[in-house]
Amino acid sequence: MRRLLAAAVLVAAAVACAHPAEADPAQSAIVSANPVDFTPHVLDGTVWSMALVGDTVVVGGSFTKVADSSRRHTYARKNLFAFGLSDGEIRSFAPEVDGAVYSLATGPDSTVYAGGAFKSVNGSAQRGLARLDMDGERVSSFRASINWGDVRAVQARGSLLYAAGTFSAINGVERDALARMNTTTGAVDTGFDARLTAPGLSRTRVEHFDISPDGRRLVAIGALLKAGGYDRTQIAMFDVAGPRATLLNWYTDAYKPACMKGFDTYLRQVKFSPDGGYFVVAATGRASSPDRLCDSAARFETVGNGRHNPTWVQRTGGDSLYALSVTGSAVYLGGHQRYFDNPYGTDAKGPGAGAVSRPGIGAVSPVTGRALSWNPTRSRGVGVRCFLVVPHGLLVGSDTDELGHEYHGRVGMFPL
Repeated sequence: MRRLLAAAVLVAAAVACAHPAEADPAQSAIVSANPVDFTPHVLDGTVWSMALVGDTVVVGGSFTKVADSSRRHTYARKNLFAFGLSDGEIRSFAPEVDGAVYSLATGPDSTVYAGGAFKSVNGSAQRGLARLDMDGERVSSFRASINWGDVRAVQARGSLLYAAGTFSAINGVERDALARMNTTTGAVDTGFDARLTAPGLSRTRVEHFDISPDGRRLVAIGALLKAGGYDRTQIAMFDVAGPRATLLNWYTDAYKPACMKGFDTYLRQVKFSPDGGYFVVAATGRASSPDRLCDSAARFETVGNGRHNPTWVQRTGGDSLYALSVTGSAVYLGGHQRYFDNPYGTDAKGPGAGAVSRPGIGAVSPVTGRALSWNPTRSRGVGVRCFLVVPHGLLVGSDTDELGHEYHGRVGMFPL
């Protein structure tokens, strides 16, 4: 129903989105609740990440089959595939990776960086990290390889590539959970060490990170308790503009209280605003409390030293949030939530008249954190795992096949 209009506006956006690893582009309005009809479908598994390379959307996850928008043609695609941003046409891009792809970042010269739990790419041993061209070939000059575990987030900035996850070394250089490399060779930046530790936990893990639009600040979240020997529970901020990872005197105690037993971290995603003035954190936790940040989204201001409390908190009432996007006009949130504005709910709508239904996806005000009227709905499943903002739309990746009351297999796009 929106095929021609969306195609026209989205093709103009392709070049403008050449570096989606940076902060989400600002949008002056909220996207439509009616998804476009031309996106392809992932028929099994989960979509974990997306990146835009020119006019091509690269999709990563854990899946084996995809279909075109009409579902007349099915293609074998294991953990990676690509389609046209303006028409949804499935590309020939089909590299062979033997494990899940959790993160993608646009690289230079029409390439994409992939991070995940794989051990080989197109038959060549290369664990956790790879650089691929749009023919699906491995760029052999990029040789970064983790020692074990996985890579859960990657971002490319100029000649530098940042990676985070559960690893403890890259190319034999010890780095717990966060590292910086050369984008061409994959060589580890030996002067850059965040010195993250998690005493008493099974391992240090960075679940996600984001870099401010000006490239100066990096916020990391995950199973961490200290950075450079200083207390930093689940979240730490660094100055990364220079040759080192310099821990900033910015901290919060908001994530010190525990949620349900068994979580070494309950933080899942963090994103800066387009102007870098604040960032938002999405969390799980399997617990409901009006005075804790379990199963919530929270805004924090970027500037200032010392202890920071959240500017606002959006509570779901016991349902997890896994993904978010910050566009200036809205903060989009995805998970398997049933409600927003539900601080007193416990796996149900809480007392009072405040809670609103927002199954699986929704948006809140960047200023107040309260639910906006945007309510496309989706089949909840485990939850949304990624958003990708382009100047004229919002892409969504998840593990279910209903979005905006229509069939959309694990991938969908809302146009402006």
